[in-house]
Amino acid sequence: MINYQDFELVDIHVGTILKVDDFPEAKKPAFKLQIDFGREIGTKNSSVQITKHYKKEDLIGKQVVCVVNFPPKQIGPFVSEVLTLGLPDDSDGVILLSPTKQVPNGGKMF
Repeated sequence: MINYQDFELVDIHVGTILKVDDFPEAKKPAFKLQIDFGREIGTKNSSVQITKHYKKEDLIGKQVVCVVNFPPKQIGPFVSEVLTLGLPDDSDGVILLSPTKQVPNGGKMF
């Protein structure tokens, strides 16, 4: 068990996907995302293994929920700056966490 103060250390925000590229150098099929978190956080990159359920063109403009205060992670030639959150389905795919209604970029989860 963790206490609430521990949970508050994880900085989770919403952003809008601006750009999606294939990531052929990744060990597992993945996309490279560029995500806009608004003025305060800015634009960040993320590597995501979501190719089973999502097409690149369907991701542009989609809002996603991400952890923005983990250290950057080098994945092959790419640096992933945020962790885009998702949940596994029953067929080893990933479903992105996303707000059900449009919210301002950068909004903090609480």
